[in-house]
Amino acid sequence: MNVLLIGGGGREHALAWKISQSPRLEKMFAIPGSPGIKDFAECVENISIDDNAALVDFATSKKIDLVVVGPEAPLVNGLVDALNDAGIKSFGCTRDAAQIEGSKIFAKRLMKKYNVPTAEFEVFDNVDAAKNYIRQKGAPIVVKADGLAAGKGVIVAQTLDEALTAVDEMKTFGTAGSKIVVEEFMDGEEASVLALTDGETILPLVAAQDHKRALDGDKGLNTGGMGAYAPAPVVDEKISALVTEKILKPTIAALKAEGITYRGCLYAGLMICDGQPKVVEFNCRFGDPETQVVLPLLESDLLDLMEACASGTLSGKELSWSDQSAVCVILASGGYPKAYKKNLPIDGVTKAKSLGALIFHAGTKLSDGELVTSGGRVLGVTVTAPNLREAVDKVYRCADVIHFDDMHFRRDIAAKALH
Repeated sequence: MNVLLIGGGGREHALAWKISQSPRLEKMFAIPGSPGIKDFAECVENISIDDNAALVDFATSKKIDLVVVGPEAPLVNGLVDALNDAGIKSFGCTRDAAQIEGSKIFAKRLMKKYNVPTAEFEVFDNVDAAKNYIRQKGAPIVVKADGLAAGKGVIVAQTLDEALTAVDEMKTFGTAGSKIVVEEFMDGEEASVLALTDGETILPLVAAQDHKRALDGDKGLNTGGMGAYAPAPVVDEKISALVTEKILKPTIAALKAEGITYRGCLYAGLMICDGQPKVVEFNCRFGDPETQVVLPLLESDLLDLMEACASGTLSGKELSWSDQSAVCVILASGGYPKAYKKNLPIDGVTKAKSLGALIFHAGTKLSDGELVTSGGRVLGVTVTAPNLREAVDKVYRCADVIHFDDMHFRRDIAAKALH
């Protein structure tokens, strides 16, 4: 099969690494790709992932059998619809289905209508009305931008002042923050469950736990994710069954009832409260950095599963898993998720690999042949080991040999599970 991978972040590097292991793969292209993805695919940097027509033309000219769409923006932008119209198979959901991430309001109203467990909420397009509601409800409380904000449009406010300030901050996200959702604070343990689906059959992947805050102890600003581990022990067999029966199946069925067939990866961000899972948010694609710990544990052929999702033939497929543990630590630029420097030389990647790490490039580029930083999240350092304790020890040994100026990372990834 000829495959075209859309995207160039850590998630896409992990997808490229896993897809490359399939005996069915003949040739892989990536737009735009990255210095890490270059090991597995021919990278094409002169086409924008926002240009649906150019992407369809490229896929047609290269006789692509399957397009794998990594990031959320092209899905929300209708890339899969354009590929479908051209008769090109793709792993990813349509524009209508992608609303489940592209609009928090759409997702919350869908869950409310079809009784999928989630936090109570109200929707506002007026700042004063939102602030009055917050004053009535008190803190802690959660304020969310309606649209896409690169994983940063959510503020968990612990005080009334923080919540009122959060409402004003939503305008920094432009049109994404023109409408906001204010919802009740849910206390519990977070987990991420990703599921493959063809719109009928649902195959949940092993559960992971992300670490959203920038600093140790879940302090600091929300980020796109500072690390993850899998499997997450909070999602035991009982919780896993509840997630499938109360959340995944009803959500796919709800979308179908609204005239939407969801194909691709559905990501359920969960809060486990008193043994009951509730939805924090849905994403319409693989999670980042969860993908970097889930895929190293998957022993099945990912390309085969993706094609089955795209073709509507997932029924009868089964997943095979390693019994190891995986941990990913994100090495970030100083200042992230706010302003940070770019073009800083990176050292130690080869040494980290020699110690047994998988290095997934999240925000890097080559400058005169030298690897330099180009994003807020720069590298994902991932390891697997027979148990979580060994994986944690190993991942930090590997992270400590990598260096770039102002590099920072959390030292407590998976600490909750170890305790």
